[in-house]
Amino acid sequence: MTTTTLPEKTASETTVPARRRQTPQATLRKSVLYAVLVALSLIVILPLLWILMTSFKTDADAVRNPFSALPNPFSLDAYTTLSSGQQPVFRWFLNSLAAAALQTVIILVTASMAAYALARLEFWGKKIVFGLIIGTLLVPPVIFLIPNYLIVQNLGWLDTIWAITIPGAASAFGVFFLRQFFVGLPGEIEEAARIDGAGDFRIFLQIVLPLARPALATLAVLSFLANWNDFLWPLYVLISPDNLTLQPGLSQLQGAYSTHYAIVMAGAVIASVPVLILFFFAQKQIVESVATSGVKG
Repeated sequence: MTTTTLPEKTASETTVPARRRQTPQATLRKSVLYAVLVALSLIVILPLLWILMTSFKTDADAVRNPFSALPNPFSLDAYTTLSSGQQPVFRWFLNSLAAAALQTVIILVTASMAAYALARLEFWGKKIVFGLIIGTLLVPPVIFLIPNYLIVQNLGWLDTIWAITIPGAASAFGVFFLRQFFVGLPGEIEEAARIDGAGDFRIFLQIVLPLARPALATLAVLSFLANWNDFLWPLYVLISPDNLTLQPGLSQLQGAYSTHYAIVMAGAVIASVPVLILFFFAQKQIVESVATSGVKG
């Protein structure tokens, strides 16, 4: 009687788990996806590089070769002019930084408390209040320009930091954003804290806010950017040149009949530095707020 022996498995077959081989169609789709991602990255990066390179050009070179990749000659005249004191660029920078930081803090405090009340507390008219808040998101912001101006004028806040921080601190988007995040948190955690004797305010401070750090970081970045990039409102309520913020201040670097492109681009580079630093430190929290619900199992 003859016996058949099975072929022995090779070492690679016994140690390496079987993997599904990629088909040519899957490889093609992945290549197309990478090509699209690279193209989109270039669309975002190339204008930034052009701004950076133009800031190191002379005015003549910026006009003569606006699309050249490298400055010829390399010059720091634009940054020297900005730091010479002819225009209070550094003062504008500090004004913008203070206004954006102050408004961000106010938004985080007020929006988080309002959002928690709308998400967890029960009171009469809660749905009506939330509907009115959502309704304000549908109104174009320019409609509030004249009413806000009259309010700021009657309060005596014109040409002060309060004029560019308080009107925008009532963030309907912040309330909506955090409310949706709080609704997604499991209520069992809060119920366990109530059994231990914790009140609503203590639960909010010690349990809910730590879990909401990714959402708070995302809202902080968005709020900071909204105030930092605001141009129209500061132009109306800030009068003296020393009290201007960076965005309307940089517009004064353009002359009536000529534009110093290198100086304008240098100002744009300076304006982008805080934004890049903020995103660098907050990107982990932003990604986490998108990828998770704020609670890890």
